[in-house]
Amino acid sequence: MNVESSPDSYEPSLLNTPTVPSISTPPAAPQPTQNRKRKRAAPPTTAPSPAPSDPGSNSGTANPAECVFYYIFIVRKMTENSRLLSSRVDLSSRPQLSISRGPIFVPVADGSDYHKTDLIGVNRVGYRYVPAGINPTGHTLPCRTIESNPTAYRVSWEDRSSFITATKDGLGLLGGTGFRSARCNAPMVEGNWYMEVKILHGGGEHHAETGRREGSHVRLGWGRREAPLNGPVGLDGYSYGYRDKTGDKVTLSRPKPYGRGYGTGDVIGMYISLPPRREASKKDPNDPAHLKRERIPIDLKGQEVFEILEYPQSKEMTSLMDYSGKSTSSASVPSAPKKTASGKMPERNGPSTASKPNAPPLRPLPTLPGSRIAFFINGECQGVAFQDIYDYLQLRQSETQRKKEKKRTREGVKEHRENPFNDGWLGYYPFISLFNDACVRINPGPDFDFPPPDDIDVLLDGTPMSSSDPEEDSKPKRNWRSVCERYPEFMAEQWALDEVEEEEARKEAVRAEATEKAEAARKAERNKKRQQAEARKRAKLAAAAEQQAILRGTPGSVDDERLTPGLSALAGLGQPSPLRHGTTFDYEGHGGEGSVGTPYSPAPPTPASNGDLQGGPSGYNSETEAEPVGARTFSHIEVPSVFYRPHSPADMQS
Repeated sequence: MNVESSPDSYEPSLLNTPTVPSISTPPAAPQPTQNRKRKRAAPPTTAPSPAPSDPGSNSGTANPAECVFYYIFIVRKMTENSRLLSSRVDLSSRPQLSISRGPIFVPVADGSDYHKTDLIGVNRVGYRYVPAGINPTGHTLPCRTIESNPTAYRVSWEDRSSFITATKDGLGLLGGTGFRSARCNAPMVEGNWYMEVKILHGGGEHHAETGRREGSHVRLGWGRREAPLNGPVGLDGYSYGYRDKTGDKVTLSRPKPYGRGYGTGDVIGMYISLPPRREASKKDPNDPAHLKRERIPIDLKGQEVFEILEYPQSKEMTSLMDYSGKSTSSASVPSAPKKTASGKMPERNGPSTASKPNAPPLRPLPTLPGSRIAFFINGECQGVAFQDIYDYLQLRQSETQRKKEKKRTREGVKEHRENPFNDGWLGYYPFISLFNDACVRINPGPDFDFPPPDDIDVLLDGTPMSSSDPEEDSKPKRNWRSVCERYPEFMAEQWALDEVEEEEARKEAVRAEATEKAEAARKAERNKKRQQAEARKRAKLAAAAEQQAILRGTPGSVDDERLTPGLSALAGLGQPSPLRHGTTFDYEGHGGEGSVGTPYSPAPPTPASNGDLQGGPSGYNSETEAEPVGARTFSHIEVPSVFYRPHSPADMQS
């Protein structure tokens, strides 16, 4: 197990490196003469840094400790980047981490305790990221869920706005500009939970050095995964908040009177009570309570992470955001809205509630019966703020939505899909919203500044605790838990889901292998049958060729190829036809003039080439034997024309 340490920690092996050459400051170059027409000062000229081999002067030497740290940091980053780049192809060569490499902390100012975080995947609109680690050899899945430092309940490095900076322990938060929010790193799904948040700067106070028109404000509460981070808690129906300015409770952007306001120095207690989680129905495969993940491991900034498609907001919840009946009083928001040129306040019209003619009906929004949220100020209970809050599970998909998802799925392609089930991250998170330069400190327990009573529900119900047994009164049982106890439970649930996924992937691999083997066997059987059919066809053609050769009395010839195509390829070409070349017969009369010869004296046949037929050179020439008179050549056989020279009437009569 290789655990990467942060660059803040020095290693002895790196500290024993050769001395870093001092960085000398060269003499300043002469300033160019300023143009009288331009009042702007000339930019300072910066000389290039000397190379490590260049001798440095003793004048203007930089701080040696800073040089050593900078040198070590650069060497470590170069070494780490080269190792990551060389191992991107083969996952087995990459380090198998149990703790994420990130984050790297970058202070917002010199000496500040608040830092920006680098080397992590900050959640953006539509996507969220979870640290992942390479699985050891022998696993079916390439990656598994891992932790990030510090391994305790704190604000999530990934699940917060980039405008909110944090301390290295993840418990201190500092705002930037406008309302920005952050969630903690584990949700509440059932039971009673309590935590504290100390207000270090808020309640509308101003910073003298910032010069902002509006002061700093804080909203605290509980929110679901769908609640946006670039807005305050209570912006929509996915979160429930408590305002510092007026003490109002707010959800769906509708503030209502609740408790007293709070500000700098106050400690706010946050309590939530949720009923036992509902078990998924085994007979209903579309039950949203089923546990199922949809995530893809990727490489992000040199760190393996799971990229997950964030749960979308439903149109049923969005339809509740109707501002038509909301008051436009500026007391509902920390900053006063700007007026138009006519001096009138801008209208806040929400989404149209007019339903389309063919629009499907809205699904009902289930709630959690018996759930409640309450707040405390310095140990003083403000009462129940919200009860029977909305269920954190997804709404059941309609048949049309399921058909659309099936059409989008492509075989063999791993792509993001909306998850209608619980991936283990659904629940209610502590939700902290900061406006401008507000600053808070989270206390997840177990030691609180103002511990609540052992039975908060009894306090909220207004019924005093009564017991006839004094021993039971001396040892009361607490019915709530500190949120710090939730983190190890949550990570155990995630690792259990990893094991379930690994087992399912192993079974799927076995099924895929069996399917491939069956397909290969079917393919081999098809090829065998095809070869047998071709062999039977060749045998049939060969038998036909042999039968024709027997009927003709000669082996198969070219003419057989015309009658039976393919015979030449199966049985071989036959002998040449005897009519392929012509034959010439020479019939001579008597030997000379006045002599009488035999009427027919055929000469032996002489072959004539094809050239004789086409007017080419003959097989005979004038040097050997004269061509017989009257010899005629037809297509393949030369037929002689015999003429008798009449010498006497007797010859003519004969």
